[in-house]
Amino acid sequence: MMQQTLKSQQLKSISEPIPDLRVRLNRLDRLLDMMLEYQEQIPIALAEDFGHRCHKVSRFSDVAAVFDSIHYIKKNLKKWMKPESRHATPPFNLVGAKAYIQYQPVGVVGIISPWNYPFNLTYGPLAIILAAGNRAMIKPSEFTPRSSALMKTMITKYFDTDEVAVFPGSADIGQEFSALHFDHLLFTGSTAVAKKVMAAAARNLVPVTLELGGKSPVIVSDSADLTVVADRLWYGKLMNAGQTCIAPDYLFIEEKSLEDWIQISKTSIASMYPSFFSNNDYTSIVNEGHFNRLNRYLDDAKDKGARVIEFNPSNENTTERVHHKMLPSIILGATDEMLVMQEEIFGPILPIKTYKHLDEAIDYINNHDRPLGLYYFGKNKAEENHVLNNTVSGGVAVNDVIFQFVQEDLPFGGIGPSGMGRYHGIEGFKTFSNPRGVYKQTPLEVALKIVRPPYGKLFDQVLSTRIKK
Repeated sequence: MMQQTLKSQQLKSISEPIPDLRVRLNRLDRLLDMMLEYQEQIPIALAEDFGHRCHKVSRFSDVAAVFDSIHYIKKNLKKWMKPESRHATPPFNLVGAKAYIQYQPVGVVGIISPWNYPFNLTYGPLAIILAAGNRAMIKPSEFTPRSSALMKTMITKYFDTDEVAVFPGSADIGQEFSALHFDHLLFTGSTAVAKKVMAAAARNLVPVTLELGGKSPVIVSDSADLTVVADRLWYGKLMNAGQTCIAPDYLFIEEKSLEDWIQISKTSIASMYPSFFSNNDYTSIVNEGHFNRLNRYLDDAKDKGARVIEFNPSNENTTERVHHKMLPSIILGATDEMLVMQEEIFGPILPIKTYKHLDEAIDYINNHDRPLGLYYFGKNKAEENHVLNNTVSGGVAVNDVIFQFVQEDLPFGGIGPSGMGRYHGIEGFKTFSNPRGVYKQTPLEVALKIVRPPYGKLFDQVLSTRIKK
């Protein structure tokens, strides 16, 4: 079925190779209509998949964010589609030769989307893929089956299968999907699975965009206001209970500020979440497997000498736990031997590392895999520039966390183990387009004779203008 759909979409792409602006806007408008119709059902499906997930958070992250993306794309699409003028090489540019780039669709794009923000991380990329004139096939996560089923219902109602098609199902279907001969494949998920996806795509030389995660660090300067840091950091960390690819994964703070940080964090967390197990604003861990994995991190850290502090403002008993809700924790004395510092956490756990000099934090970050996000808090501009100029990451937020993702005019993506390729904005349009270089020769035949035999003095003069320092 998937192979048949791919063939059908590819044949359609051949028969309609470059959809005009009207066709592309129509597809984006249908996405908007679809999201409007199902905006109430999306949070319900997500809550069922997670056991509990706040409807307001889902409307913010998986509904409103998609509208933002589509509206931004629609506003700029006409400009993006225009041929991009380039300089033609002398001498023929002097007599009428032209050069330009034509952005044409690549064809059919496969989308393997994750479970943590399934609608956002499917329909956001889908919007830019359709804007670039492509067709798409989607494999949503098996971890969120109700959301995946709703996704199929939504797409089937608003799109023909030769435009967009959805294939829910198990990991086996995902393996089969990743081996299809797409014209481009977008995968969002873990680094470990990405290696398998990339290997499968490589057998057909399918270009891939990988949106992964990794361990996004936070550096807190001694110039920062710790109350502001705590409020902004814990808001981002605890959104979706830490199940966010760009969530802060560990934090560097000066040794002298550590105890203040712990107390301020306690106050900040309590102000947002007076309780956890009975709190409708707080999301559950998606399933038992991930819940157990996170608890293994805590147990392993304790066994290896770390001090673990659990935040429990209402002194809730674990017998009161509903679904797989997990209290937030910090880990003091985290070392690289601990699992929590070896793997992406994807949960409400924050290891804390201390430094005496800022370069200690920078050196640590640079000696580990390049992260998807990097966060600096402080008021010292010189120090801020020092961090930005001496680290490498997919993206950065200064004096905040995670909000770099929702900047539609900024490219989003990782580097190395945190991903490859970019989407969002014009970079996304270009990722899913073939930038075909076009050279249009001068109509003056007499000019072309200069470079043809028999060669004479004029040919030598042309060469001499080019062979120089």
